[in-house]
Amino acid sequence: MSDLSEKLAKLKATAVSQLSECGVSSIDNDTLDGYVNSLKSMVNNKDATLVSGSDESELETVRRNFVEKKLGVTDKDKAMNAIKNVADKMSGIRMKSRPAFYYLLKEELG
Repeated sequence: MSDLSEKLAKLKATAVSQLSECGVSSIDNDTLDGYVNSLKSMVNNKDATLVSGSDESELETVRRNFVEKKLGVTDKDKAMNAIKNVADKMSGIRMKSRPAFYYLLKEELG
């Protein structure tokens, strides 16, 4: 297993653990794999694989780059409410996995 594969596997394992902690019992592995693989080029940058639930500029970046561009949700208030709900859901997790955060956001927004 290559170094990159090991890092991506660890990133996925962390996401699965965090999703379970947030009450997700049935995980769509294809969806989660897509979020994990989207971080291939950034897997060596620990900050890029995490989301800060209390940093407003980070949450705005998530809204713009993920919710709007990837999920197609252009209603800013709806997007930010969903982001804040996910941040609250993950509030007990100190280092929030970006793939887990994105997965919960997709669920939140339907």
